[in-house]
Amino acid sequence: MLRLERLRKRFGGVVATDDVTLEVAAGEVHALIGPNGAGKTTLIGQICGSLASDAGEVFFQDRKITGISQHTRVAAGLARSYQITSIFRRFSVLDNLALAVQARSGSSFSFWKPVRNETGLFDEAFSILEEIGLSGKKDQLASTLAHGEQRALEVGLALATRPKLVLLDEPMAGMGPEESARMIGLIGRVRSRVAVLLVEHDMDAVFRLADRISVLVNGRLLATGAPQEIRMNEDVRRAYLGDEVAA
Repeated sequence: MLRLERLRKRFGGVVATDDVTLEVAAGEVHALIGPNGAGKTTLIGQICGSLASDAGEVFFQDRKITGISQHTRVAAGLARSYQITSIFRRFSVLDNLALAVQARSGSSFSFWKPVRNETGLFDEAFSILEEIGLSGKKDQLASTLAHGEQRALEVGLALATRPKLVLLDEPMAGMGPEESARMIGLIGRVRSRVAVLLVEHDMDAVFRLADRISVLVNGRLLATGAPQEIRMNEDVRRAYLGDEVAA
């Protein structure tokens, strides 16, 4: 689904990513973990096209996408959520998703038209609301949602593009245990039809969700493997996990 070949990015004298080679298979949840400053978000930016790489190539479904624009990557099936929630705060929850569906479909949706004139668009938006667990709050302003609900809505905005692969950048950041559990459930539902590259510091979530885990340290890929392999890897434990994850 996704293949990275020797991706590199430097900011002045700081090497953020250093010859990163990585593959994400169709249908899997692939977690990317590592300490703060390891280069994870930079790598996500290189994949989605918000950051130009200094070297290396990005392939999506065997098509080289290294130099193409972000919106072209989205149209090809590559969607992203952000570390900081990015939603239309002054619009209702349903209208947020309707806008995202409209952006993908190119329909003539307008807030000045009666909703009944765009039934197909809103039907799809409501279906996504049900999937992310927010159908009961469709008329609420997005700004009034709890933090975890806003993050779920952001995942919904990504799903509205009908992606084949979604990049989730710390979707559980700032969440309490109950909100994290709901997000884990949402990702578990999404994985049945969309591949996921998950950047996350919540190790409980990572080890519950991931089919494979890659560990990034100081911009370099330290290890990739199944969760149990990563759990038992002494280099990974010394560099990042420590005693946080019991063997």
